Amino acid sequence: MKKLFATILAVAMTLSLAACGAKKEEAPAASSAPAASSAPAASSTEESTGMKICIITSSGIDDGSFNQNCYKGILDFVADHPDCTVQDIKEPDYNELVPTVDRLAGDYDAFVLPGFNFTAIGDIAMNNPDKYFLVVDSTITDSQGNAVTLDNVYTMTFSEQEGGFFAGMAAAFSTQTGKVAVVNAMAYPSNVNYQFGFMSGVNYANKHYGTTAEYVELPSYAGVDLTGANVGGNYTGDFADEATGKVVGEALIAEGCDIIFSAAGASGNGAWTAAKETSNVMMIGCDVDQYDLGVAGDRNVVLTSTLKVMDVNVTRQLTEIYNGTFQGQDAMLGADSDSSSYVSAEGRQQLSEEALTAMAECYELVKNGTIVPASNFNGHTPTNFPGL
Repeated sequence: MKKLFATILAVAMTLSLAACGAKKEEAPAASSAPAASSAPAASSTEESTGMKICIITSSGIDDGSFNQNCYKGILDFVADHPDCTVQDIKEPDYNELVPTVDRLAGDYDAFVLPGFNFTAIGDIAMNNPDKYFLVVDSTITDSQGNAVTLDNVYTMTFSEQEGGFFAGMAAAFSTQTGKVAVVNAMAYPSNVNYQFGFMSGVNYANKHYGTTAEYVELPSYAGVDLTGANVGGNYTGDFADEATGKVVGEALIAEGCDIIFSAAGASGNGAWTAAKETSNVMMIGCDVDQYDLGVAGDRNVVLTSTLKVMDVNVTRQLTEIYNGTFQGQDAMLGADSDSSSYVSAEGRQQLSEEALTAMAECYELVKNGTIVPASNFNGHTPTNFPGL
């Protein structure tokens, strides 16, 4: 299965890289630090004696979700290691992300690379054995499409289907109209995992707790995964297209959806805007606690948020590099390592006590493997998975 998956990744990246034009001569300008960050980013200086860290993203470090949480992990590390510095690079052209890593490989000691588009960095890492690479949300391949595990590369992939499962349960328990949905960006495995997990959670709540929620999909926004399979769902086609995110959000609201799970990066901000403009619609945040983003006048539109604990794992691996104890590996992180969860803290969510109790019961079942929500490639479907 790993070899098949690596082949799929290689095909996708080969097609992507084939579309590249001439390489840019200079790295794109760095973006500013996100206002939400509590620690200042250190800038690269000639006096720096510690590690030089670079984070490269397609939609910036201030997306309020995935990228920002990875960046927070770096900031937390730098706060404890003031001799180290961080530089953030924004490259909106997906085809230029891997070439950007190649061009900058000699300038930094460690790279944090959030997103599936960094899959094909295997050769770069092999050619730079004294540099370290933390890849979030993907394993890596070499130029021939072979899966590789290297001593200087730590890849972290997450069981997004687990977070999606709890989002689905939360939606099923909370809907007043009986219709719920998820907005995704692109049908990469992480996004399909969220979608299938959400559908699994809705189905589980309906079967075991008597809810009657319907999962809504818009055929015109169906996604096609890396195998070419139509996975349905509601995909914007990009991680940074807020305008389309709002169009999709408005279309779902018009279909009667009153709970929307946004797992679309910056594109999801458009769906949030649509929800804030509609009095009876609530959102479920993704990757991080997004409660503060839900303020809409005198109300808050956030029902809860799913959590993918990237910052802690980024900080942990940078510390290992700094201490000389780093070990390259492909890590799969989920509820069993407290790396996948949801917000249950009072004042940061608006779930009913019934929902909170049911979700807490199911969290233990997910954690011990009794419930295994469907994901893109685990062989299960949202209507047929262990524990349903």
